[in-house]
Amino acid sequence: MQDERSPFQKLADLLSGLEPETAADQQPIDLTLGEPRHAFPDFVPDIIAQHAEKFRRYPPMRGSDEFRHSVEDWLNMRYALGDLPLAEKNILPLNGTREGLFHAVIGARDWARQQFGKNTSNAAVLLPNPFYHTYIGAARAIDAEPVFLNGSAESGFLPDLEDLATQTELLDRTIAFYYASPSNPQGSVADIATWKKLIALARKHDFLVFADECYSELYRDTPPPGILQACEGNLSHVVTFHSLSKRSNLAGLRCGFAAGDGAFLTHWTKYRNLVAPQVSMPLLAAGAAAFRDEAHVIENRRLYNEKFDAANRILGKKLPHETPPAGFFLWLDVSAFGDDVSVTKKLWQEVGLRVLPGSYLARTDKSGVNPGDGFLRIAMVADLAETQEALTRLRHCLIG
Repeated sequence: MQDERSPFQKLADLLSGLEPETAADQQPIDLTLGEPRHAFPDFVPDIIAQHAEKFRRYPPMRGSDEFRHSVEDWLNMRYALGDLPLAEKNILPLNGTREGLFHAVIGARDWARQQFGKNTSNAAVLLPNPFYHTYIGAARAIDAEPVFLNGSAESGFLPDLEDLATQTELLDRTIAFYYASPSNPQGSVADIATWKKLIALARKHDFLVFADECYSELYRDTPPPGILQACEGNLSHVVTFHSLSKRSNLAGLRCGFAAGDGAFLTHWTKYRNLVAPQVSMPLLAAGAAAFRDEAHVIENRRLYNEKFDAANRILGKKLPHETPPAGFFLWLDVSAFGDDVSVTKKLWQEVGLRVLPGSYLARTDKSGVNPGDGFLRIAMVADLAETQEALTRLRHCLIG
């Protein structure tokens, strides 16, 4: 039986009763939670205030025309889609992508029955491993089998689609595949060829691809390609999820969107009208303005890249690491110093540094392999000075 506690509950239990043995002037540093700490766009409060009277109204599930058109413009600009008319049928606002990713699999189950004629009594939902834990919560909610696809260094920290393509029985009962690029926590990026392979599998075996692209704008040098680019205008079987939480440091705004297969989104909206939370109109107005502005995103990216540059200087060659192409997590291999759980305890007790064991973010497969073993997830969300202090403590603790 797998441990169903959340990674953060496991960590709390692991460190319960343990106090850091640090100097009195050395405060603990917590780099576990992937919660942005950079400034959000300064125009957001004013826009919310300008639309405050709309807080009286129940917002429509499809949101505002302004929001959908701002997302349409952003998608066409960001992914060079050729001015696709997306706003009317292919974009749906979400109360944060977490709720969208959860509810989407319920829509996928019903869509598989109605559109594809599948028997979903033994439905499978494919997940990357490690994974964002909302994915498994969604699979559990519909009593589907969660199937974990390991992301290792050998596969570029992404699921191995070549191996998956040979598993016909599994693919035929799959109703949805959660695929994250940039991946969480490793920060790996799928190229266009990989996206096309995934889309081809989905169309051959009639399942939906739920492309979690929430970290797409936190890249080092090159913008990651997106799944909509690979669709070449045909959005069948594909839904992408984006958020303002990471791109714009607006995790508390709870404003994101799903975009893609118009027929599925129309079907899914009927379900969402029964149970899903809408996004209020003032927040949609702020979200529309955020998607129209790139200056704050460029600055946000600069701040993260500055911290990854600091990691390269501080950790050097004595703590081998890869700078991820995107995202704000450092996926650090500490296997030379012990298992990831023991190293986590050591860092907390000896230098007051709180990090997350990689094995807590993954599941052990049938062969006994957990792809998170030996890694730490370090959220590079603090300011530069605190990040440098944390990484310096880590280096001193592990290698002196």
